[in-house]
Amino acid sequence: MRRLAFAILISAFAVACPRSKQKTTEDADGAAPKAAPSSSSSAAPSASAAPAASAVGDAATATTAGAASGPRLYVSNEASGDVSIIDVDGGKVIGTIPVGKRPRGIQKAPDGSTVYVALSGSVPEGPPSERGKKDKEEKKEADDRSADAIGIIDTKTAKLTGRLPSGIDPEQLAVSLDGTRLFISNEDAASMSIIDIAQKKIDSSYKVGEEPEGVGVSPDGKWVYVTCEATSEVHVFDLKAKKMTKKFTVPARPRAVAFLPDSTKAYVTSETGGAISVVALPEHKVLKSLKPEGENVRPMGVVVSPDGKRAYVTTGHGGTLLAIDTAKDEVVGKVTVGKRPWGVVTSADGKTLYTANGPSDDVSVVDAETLKEQGRIKVGSKPWGLVLVPPPQ
Repeated sequence: MRRLAFAILISAFAVACPRSKQKTTEDADGAAPKAAPSSSSSAAPSASAAPAASAVGDAATATTAGAASGPRLYVSNEASGDVSIIDVDGGKVIGTIPVGKRPRGIQKAPDGSTVYVALSGSVPEGPPSERGKKDKEEKKEADDRSADAIGIIDTKTAKLTGRLPSGIDPEQLAVSLDGTRLFISNEDAASMSIIDIAQKKIDSSYKVGEEPEGVGVSPDGKWVYVTCEATSEVHVFDLKAKKMTKKFTVPARPRAVAFLPDSTKAYVTSETGGAISVVALPEHKVLKSLKPEGENVRPMGVVVSPDGKRAYVTTGHGGTLLAIDTAKDEVVGKVTVGKRPWGVVTSADGKTLYTANGPSDDVSVVDAETLKEQGRIKVGSKPWGLVLVPPPQ
């Protein structure tokens, strides 16, 4: 953290004349705009944009990814169609990889050798309540199904090395514990696809509720949860039985899911419901629904600390990161981060948190113990998800 603080200080002096930035407009549900600037137009935020910390790094002046000797953060940028690579020790972007249309969900192989990113040719749209029949027809005509895929990034070379089939409109994904399969939420198809990585094919597909988004594998390798926005459901896939065995209801528009390390509980975020559901396993029963206080709080991303003592939730338009005590299942703190934070990830030691802030085109760096923002790192346009990989071997 001292090295990051030093990098932030140096960057603050180095930025003498920030470049101008083209304005974009956000869809009704906060999705990426239909027209957006490239990542090369990013600029350091003003003091009013980030009162607690200065921006560090710049995708336009990035060096090669091999320059990092420590952990690296891979960030999917939905609007600019690329993935930023951040050297977390240096606190700066060291590489930018063009990957394809609308990169959103992003995960790593268990050994960190590969990063997988969900790519989609679906046109961004607002929430179901604001769509008409004509809108759906126009969207279907505009969608580019040839762009649907899972991009494969080799973390040693920091290059896109191929694509895997994904099913229609992949949004989020999870990796099996043995690293052989991917579980994909296919938003426009209301299904979950299972990809055989070695065979590079869709092994099977299962129907779920409308507009599936979040997908997660329990640490014990027994269950896959799929959150379905339009039906406010979580569908449960039994990995041993290879079938959907249950579904349960949560508050409106569930987005993401994270499990405790011992697989006894899961936390499901609900955006428009303004809630976080605490779910007991293996019963798959909602024990409690947390309703965080604050203006415009819309729970989005969620991650559990390595020791399982905390769950951290981004609040979207609320602009904060919440900390939940998992023993009491109560919100015990919060910190203001960038605009509309979505994805969130923790460092391997649990001491640092990172959030992807869509409209402000940056990543917040947060001290987990003090819940204070340490800095912001400029990335591409509309950062969506992030994943931390270990140092290169």
